[in-house]
Amino acid sequence: MAPSHLDLIVDLARLLEEIDVPYVTDGSVASSLVGEPRSTIDIDSAVDLNDQNLEVLVRRVRPTFYVPETDAARAVREKDSFNIIHSDAALKVDFFVLGHGTLDVNQIDRRVRVKVPTEPAAHLWITSPEDQVLRKLDWYRTGGEDSDRQMRDVVAILRINHERLEDHYIATTADAVGLSELLTRARAMSN
Repeated sequence: MAPSHLDLIVDLARLLEEIDVPYVTDGSVASSLVGEPRSTIDIDSAVDLNDQNLEVLVRRVRPTFYVPETDAARAVREKDSFNIIHSDAALKVDFFVLGHGTLDVNQIDRRVRVKVPTEPAAHLWITSPEDQVLRKLDWYRTGGEDSDRQMRDVVAILRINHERLEDHYIATTADAVGLSELLTRARAMSN
């Protein structure tokens, strides 16, 4: 039987932890865990990969995933993304190779561990709600401000978590990376 999205990311998370690759689950899986649940066609994970741990990762996932090794090696060199596809489930996992920018560093440094509803129950590192807001605003900006889905996720996270969010951190970081105007717009929409 093909694994579900959550089962698949839990298995990959265990593998990443086993081979000492810092990771954080982000995208719609993470925003569904702290915001409004929504369907997704893929799984996003930000990873701190280098040539050596990429080689180990590829070797370990190759039996059950299609891995475009040339794309993966390029992504590690250029701090870009690549994907792998589960052979049985046809589920795609997008790996975003982290660089040294503020959003990348904070995404790993501020990640939070959450319990996920799998059988048996498991835990995942996900992007903190604050950093999900910032990362999704950045994706929204990078995509030409056309992705209603990204902005809806941001608004939902702000609305649902408004009493728990570190507002000063979000505002300060948004200002540092040029996202203040988008953050103001998202906050207005969340009220």
